[in-house]
Formats: sequence, structure tokens, C-alpha cells
Amino acid sequence: MRALAGGPSGRGGGQCGFSLIAAIFLIVVLATLGAFAVQVAMTQYEAANVALLEVRAQAAAEAGIGYGATLARTASICANSKTLNLTQGALAGFAVRVTCAATPHRIYSGAPPTAVSYQAYALAATASFGTYGKPDYVARTVTRNVTNAPP
Repeated sequence: MRALAGGPSGRGGGQCGFSLIAAIFLIVVLATLGAFAVQVAMTQYEAANVALLEVRAQAAAEAGIGYGATLARTASICANSKTLNLTQGALAGFAVRVTCAATPHRIYSGAPPTAVSYQAYALAATASFGTYGKPDYVARTVTRNVTNAPP
């Protein structure tokens, strides 16, 4: 009578090794799938964060334009460049650079025609957050023309 390989249980030694290889393979496949899922989740999180930063930068630039337009129209103040460092709410941490260029104009009206002088202002506001070259850097520029001419 011949003795069975693997001892009295009757199992062959190769079958025990195969079960171990299959278990290790399954663990590696599950770990790879888990790592892939984490990578996809992080990418989606970063994309959402960048989109939020872009919207906040646009809002900060619009706030800068509003500031510059108010100064130009109500006080006839047109500084070449002014930097605003925002510190409140969702716009905290944004730096907004507002530039303004004034052009004088005249309107002739009435009889006899009389000249009324006014200014046209070309405004630009650039809002930025973070350090250029870093993943959290974002910048947006808004331009607008306003005037203090009578309606």
C-alpha cells in the first residue's frame, strides 16, 4: 500500500499552498481596489475645493470692483492702484488689487450749448488667494467701466 502525500488527512501538500496563494491574491486585489477608491475620493474632494476657491475669488474681485466704482462715482477718487486684504467671512485671506484709470470727457447740452465735464473710469480688480504654483492658488480678474456723468 502506498502512503498518501501530506499525511493522514489525505490532502496533498499542493492544495494547502494553493489556498494560501489564493488568499494572498484576494487580499492584494482588495487592497488595490481600496487604494483606488481613496484616490478617486481625494480627486473629487480637491476638484470641489478648487471650484469653491474659484467662486470665492470671483466674488472677491467683484467686491473690489464695487469698492473702486463707489470711490470713483461718489468721491471722484481714482487711485492708480490699491490693494485690499480681505479679512471677513468666506473672503478672508484674499488680496484684491484694484486699479483705476480716469479719462476726462465733456457733454455739450442746452441752448446755447454749455459744456459739462465728467470722468469715465476704467476699473480692474484682481483677487488672488494662496501662493502661485501651489495647489490652492487661485486668481480672478474683473473689469468694468463707470462714469460720473449725469443720466
